[in-house]
Amino acid sequence: MNAISPIGHNNPPDAIDEITARFDDARAEAENWLDGNEVQTEGQMKAVDALRKDMREFRMALEAGQKSSSAPLYDAYKAEHGRWKPTLEDAQRIEKGLVALVDSFKRKLAAEKAEAERKARAEAAAARRAAEEAARAADASNIEAQREAAAAQFAAEEAQRRAVAASKDTVKGLRTFEVTEVLDPRGLINWIAKNRKDDLAEWMGDYARRNKLHIPGVVETRQERRAV
Repeated sequence: MNAISPIGHNNPPDAIDEITARFDDARAEAENWLDGNEVQTEGQMKAVDALRKDMREFRMALEAGQKSSSAPLYDAYKAEHGRWKPTLEDAQRIEKGLVALVDSFKRKLAAEKAEAERKARAEAAAARRAAEEAARAADASNIEAQREAAAAQFAAEEAQRRAVAASKDTVKGLRTFEVTEVLDPRGLINWIAKNRKDDLAEWMGDYARRNKLHIPGVVETRQERRAV
C-alpha cells in the first residue's frame, strides 16, 4: 500500500530557491572573501573579479525572476488602478474647484473675525481695568459706590465672555501654512556662507554636478577610475 503523499507535494519548486541553488558555490566563495581585508595581489583581484561576474549573473537572474513572477500581479494592479483613476481625478477636480470657489471669501471673513476678536479682547481688558479701579476706589461704607463697583465687575466678566466667544468663532476649512519668501537673496547667501559653510559647499557641489559646470579656477571636473 502506497503511503499518503503530504499535501502540496506536487507544488512546483520555488523560483528563488532554484536560482539560488545554481549560484550556491559562488555565493559561498564570495562570502569567504568578504572578510574586511582588501586584495593585495593581481591574482586575488582576478579571483574577485570572476566572483563579481558570477554574482552579477546571480543578481540579474533574481531580477528576471522577480519581474516574471510579479508581472501578472503588477499588470492587474495597474489595470484596477487605471479603472478608478478617471473618476477619482474628476472628484478631486470638483473638490479643488469648490475649495477655490470659497477661498477668497473665507480669507476675508477670517480677517474680519480676527479683527472682531482683537476688539473684543481689547474691550475686555479695558473693562477689567475699570472694574479693578472701581473696586479700589469704592468706599465699603458707601452702598452706591459698592453697587457701581459690582456693576463694573459684572461688565468686565461679560466682556471677557464675549472675547472668549469671539476667539471660538472661526472660519472652517482654512489651514495655516508657513510661507517663506527670500527678501534679500544676496543677504541670504552671505548669511549661509558665514553660518552654514558645510551646507553651502554641499549644495554648490550638487549644483555643479547636476549642471555639469566647468569654470576654470572655480569648478573643475575630472575623471576618476573606480571599481564597479
